[in-house]
Amino acid sequence: MGMHRRTIVLLLAAIAVVAAGCGSSSKKGGLGSKTTATTTTTATTKKPYKPAKDAVGCTKVALPRPKGPGSLKKPTLTLSPAKHYTVTLETNCGAIEIALDVKRAPKTAASFAALVQKGFYDSLTFHRIVPGFVIQGGDPLGNGQGGPGYNVVEKPPAGLKYTRGLVAMAKASTDPPGASGSQFFIVTAGNAGLTADYALVGKVVKGMTTVNRISSEPTNASSFPLDAVVIQKATISPAP
Repeated sequence: MGMHRRTIVLLLAAIAVVAAGCGSSSKKGGLGSKTTATTTTTATTKKPYKPAKDAVGCTKVALPRPKGPGSLKKPTLTLSPAKHYTVTLETNCGAIEIALDVKRAPKTAASFAALVQKGFYDSLTFHRIVPGFVIQGGDPLGNGQGGPGYNVVEKPPAGLKYTRGLVAMAKASTDPPGASGSQFFIVTAGNAGLTADYALVGKVVKGMTTVNRISSEPTNASSFPLDAVVIQKATISPAP
């Protein structure tokens, strides 16, 4: 009887040792234990995004869809001759600042300013580029045939010379001198040699580097640029 009791005691002790061993294994990540995973993250430095440039340094952009024929009424806006108004054209080739010549061309300058205020020029293009002569834009059709839906006629100042940086309004050959809609051009020649038939807008006061860049864009046989040149936003300061 004593032997059996001793055997039972030894057996219980062995079971206790085994149980203790199972408990210690759970502390090492056994079944049902909570484990903390250590994740190593490799830091990578992203390069800043650089938009693609074309051959002359203009940002490549998609050619916007034509807005269609304009249907605006002739504006009634007037500009104060005592103020100096500047129109800024933000393009994918850079910015161009144009000082409006309100004193010598009040009607044309006011029409141009009104179109800017309405956002008419936003997302239009420079559709005609003739190196060493002019760059031309502001057509809602994008092909040189469109306008805002109205015409303004204001005879240009006598003896006006179309010299480098001068901004004037384009017109059809059948239109009277000083007629204008929305299409304008910036002279890139020293003197374009034009007769005083094209309504005066003003003069580029900042951004001739941008004008030169646009003028350098390759074109097809119709003087249409191969890469889109877009007026992304036009603003005027101070507000009329």
